[in-house]
Amino acid sequence: MNLLVEKTPLEGLLCLTPQVFGDSRGHLVETYHEDKYRQAGITRSFVQDNQSYSLKGVLRGLHAQIKRPQAKLVRSAAGEIFDVAVDARPSSPTFGKWHGVLLTGENHKQLFIPEGFLHGFCVLSESAVMHYKCSDVYTPDDQWGVLWDDPQLGITWPNQKPILSDKDLRNLSWEKFIENIK
Repeated sequence: MNLLVEKTPLEGLLCLTPQVFGDSRGHLVETYHEDKYRQAGITRSFVQDNQSYSLKGVLRGLHAQIKRPQAKLVRSAAGEIFDVAVDARPSSPTFGKWHGVLLTGENHKQLFIPEGFLHGFCVLSESAVMHYKCSDVYTPDDQWGVLWDDPQLGITWPNQKPILSDKDLRNLSWEKFIENIK
C-alpha cells in the first residue's frame, strides 16, 4: 500500500507516513490517494484544502466546529510543528484526552483527525507551512476554541510562551466548552 498507518491511544486518530521516492534529484511523496487512504480506514470525502504559514512560536488552536464537524488530514509541508488533537466526543472512552505528534517537512508524517476532536499546533522551526484537508467547509459562526493551556487537559506543549491570536486568547476553558457542546 506504500502507506504506514499507526494507531494512537485515541480511537480513530491515526498517524500516517506515506512512502518517499527519492534519488539524487530530490524526492516525490504522494500526500493523498483516495483508494489507499480508504484501505487505511479513512473513508471521509475531503471538500476543502487549507494551508497556513506561521512563524516560530506561533500556536494556533485549539479549534473545532460543532454543528458542522470536520475531519482533518494534516501535515507539515515545510518546517516543524507539534500537532495536537483532543478527543471532544462526550461518548468516547478517551473524552478529554490528547495526543501530540511531531510533523515535519522531512518526516512526511500526517495526522488524521476524526470529527469531534479539537485541533491545534505549535511551530517549532523558524517558520512552517501546514497543509490540511477538511471533510466539511470552514464555518466561522460554528468555530469553537478551547484554551491551549487549560489545566484540565494538561497538554505538554514544547513552548510555554507561545504567540497567540487575539481570538485564541479568548478561547473557552475546557469546562465551559463542555457545557456548550452537551
